[in-house]
Amino acid sequence: METRTVALQTPDGPMDLYVAEPDAPPKGTAVIVIQEAFGVNDHIQDVTRRFAEAGHLAVAPSLFHRAGGGTASYDDFSKVLPLFEGLSDEAILMDVDAALDFVHGTGIDHDRTAIVGFCMGGRITFLVAIERALGAAVGFYGGGIVTGRFPQFPTLMERTAELQTPWLGLFGDKDKSIPVDDVEALRMTLDEQAPVAHQVVRYAEADHGFHCDVRPAYDPAAAADAWSRTLTWLDEYLRL
Repeated sequence: METRTVALQTPDGPMDLYVAEPDAPPKGTAVIVIQEAFGVNDHIQDVTRRFAEAGHLAVAPSLFHRAGGGTASYDDFSKVLPLFEGLSDEAILMDVDAALDFVHGTGIDHDRTAIVGFCMGGRITFLVAIERALGAAVGFYGGGIVTGRFPQFPTLMERTAELQTPWLGLFGDKDKSIPVDDVEALRMTLDEQAPVAHQVVRYAEADHGFHCDVRPAYDPAAAADAWSRTLTWLDEYLRL
């Protein structure tokens, strides 16, 4: 596997893109990995490499470039909020589009490209699934879809009927930041309004961040099942 970081141009300046290329033979598909609120750190780079090991071209855009870039540690949330400077849904879509342009430049079309995100990235996958027609989308414990958390990031559930990309949502019942009632409201709204394939999965014993193996909330069983479901979702909807 080859990994590298490239600088992409966006309307708001250069943005780093972590790239992991699969060993031959590649599947001819791509995954855009969207970071947690802590940036494109070692964990997100590891997840990106795992998608490459599964045969996908995998890229992770560094969304905090407007604030100067960088990452924050999991145990110091005070360092997180300054990284959000200049970030909005419009800015996020700019950055995703830059990553999509990079992927398209390798010969991979949108319908063979997926987006997978964690934490704040989980909400972003829902936003992108509304705004862009890709092959597949997966959100891990994405808060702010049903109940707003930051004023610059509006709720999205009322836009469910606009969903263009098949979306899989993965949530933990013990996640205090995303109540089970919110997850079930999202499931019901998707079932009633979503014009594309969708699925919501809950893990009874899992907390927020259950997939991250360097956080205290890591749940090996839930993480393994969620990863398997993610790869299956990609295989099904990326026309493999």
